[in-house]
Amino acid sequence: MTAFRERLKSFFGIQGQVKDEFFEDLSDLLVEGDFGAAEAFNTVEILRARCKKDRVSDPEGVRRELAVLLEEQLLGVNTGAAPDGFTPGPEKLTVILLLGVNGVGKTTTAAKLANRFRERNRPILAAADTFRAAAIDQLKIHGERLGIRVVAHKHGGDPAAVVYDAVEAALSGGGDLIIADTAGRMHTKAALVEELKKIDRVVELKASPCRYIKWLVLDATTGRNALAQAEIFHEAVTLDGVLLTKFDSTARGGVVFSLAQTLKLPVVYVCDGEKYDDIRLFDPQDYVREFAGLV
Repeated sequence: MTAFRERLKSFFGIQGQVKDEFFEDLSDLLVEGDFGAAEAFNTVEILRARCKKDRVSDPEGVRRELAVLLEEQLLGVNTGAAPDGFTPGPEKLTVILLLGVNGVGKTTTAAKLANRFRERNRPILAAADTFRAAAIDQLKIHGERLGIRVVAHKHGGDPAAVVYDAVEAALSGGGDLIIADTAGRMHTKAALVEELKKIDRVVELKASPCRYIKWLVLDATTGRNALAQAEIFHEAVTLDGVLLTKFDSTARGGVVFSLAQTLKLPVVYVCDGEKYDDIRLFDPQDYVREFAGLV
């Protein structure tokens, strides 16, 4: 996000009073920062009205008003979005289903979550991406390194059956938290969407009552394509939140606000490295300050 942040800082660094052209240019800039056109226009129109009402006419004042507005958008969907640990016990069994397309880092993210939660929980990793033998092997390696149980079937097996067996293992006393890695074939394929719905039904029927969470893993560097992926998966299984991977300086960041405005989806965690500890809770306030160049 560094490069875009510098552009935004430069934009707000102009001298004099802001005029209508200023807001139009800001809207265009937000689109370049991976806002959707509709979301950028809506945000800027609200910003323009607020600035007029509060008689804010200098660029720095507008930037701070923008930061307040963006923070409100994120806090509106992020309140209580990240359960950083769960209460153990069979009545509190938690199932986390990780969704997303190929290459976004779901398998590594599953391991990071298991590592994060294992101090207070007994996680089980479910290798429900049976379409890639490498994904099964990779999750097994993570499990060995972390000392965490992995439930897996053979390559080409039924993903829903893997999740079913993981739930069985947990209910029999083997754990209180299931983190399921799912297949990541192209999100536009109807067959994949139907498979996810099948897994969804298995969890609802077998694990109920439980805490059931569906998180979408998105590559932060893919920009607007990330929103398109989220729309498909959200329609299929109703997501509870988003985890962003590859969260480094190449990500422009605006898609986070589009996820909040368009789909009411909170960002829960961000990952910015390959180590197990390279995952952190998403902080809306810090994110907005960085996006707006206030840090």
